Amino acid sequence: MSANTTPVWFITGCSTGLGRALATAVLERGWKAAVTARDPRTVADVVSGHEDRALALALDVTDGAQIAAAVKAATAALGPIDVLVNNAGHGYLAALEEGEEHQVRALFDTNVFGLVDVTRAVLPGMREQRSGHIVNISSLGGLAAFGATGYYHATKFAVEGLSESLAAEVGPLGINVTIVEPGAFRTNWSGPSMRQSATRIEDYEATAGARRKSTLDTYGHQPGDPERAAAAIMAAVDAENPPLRLLLGKVALDVALARLDSLRTNFTTWRDVTLSADYPDHD
Repeated sequence: MSANTTPVWFITGCSTGLGRALATAVLERGWKAAVTARDPRTVADVVSGHEDRALALALDVTDGAQIAAAVKAATAALGPIDVLVNNAGHGYLAALEEGEEHQVRALFDTNVFGLVDVTRAVLPGMREQRSGHIVNISSLGGLAAFGATGYYHATKFAVEGLSESLAAEVGPLGINVTIVEPGAFRTNWSGPSMRQSATRIEDYEATAGARRKSTLDTYGHQPGDPERAAAAIMAAVDAENPPLRLLLGKVALDVALARLDSLRTNFTTWRDVTLSADYPDHD
């Protein structure tokens, strides 16, 4: 974050869930925030009472004109953006073969290209002030993949790679990047916000079909608390040495550590074959 004692946050996808909890927490902290949603009426109550340092803005992250207008309005009203949180996104349930092209493209347009376009709109200001923090909301699903959510994982794996490259590019300019990887949190992700393919193939019912059901069944029972997640994100942004990655929740930690163990086992088991691919005289 910049040295500004009242930093300006720009948060996408604030109508529900983590984005809403984070916007609320930022304003309760006394900081400034551009609180965005496709329909700004859904966040009017978040901004209410904080009109001197908050702004509700319409923002569909797949609309380039809206992105430019929202960033311009936020900067004009609140000042240069210190913290960008790319939170807007949604899930999609389908076996790979069941995926519907228009739904898959819409998923990537929001979860990947929307994040990229908002970041590109904010970066010039951060470069000019030589400070800032970009927080990209990925997922535990950006580190490990399961049946029925392959397309969603693909978007989050993309966010992970883009964010790592971005961190290398903007770090020397005084700009931090943090990838947030939540586990299962009590939001609308596995409920009203979830999209799924209408196509169902019987051969996948025991795998992707079962996982569709188990994912939807978690709604309302997830262990993660969005308010606690918001506090954790704010602590990371406020840290002297913020992390590149921030796992959120015990499920995320357990699965991520198991994933590390699995990768190490895979790599070491196939070590000799791996090394055999180099020229013999290569050091």
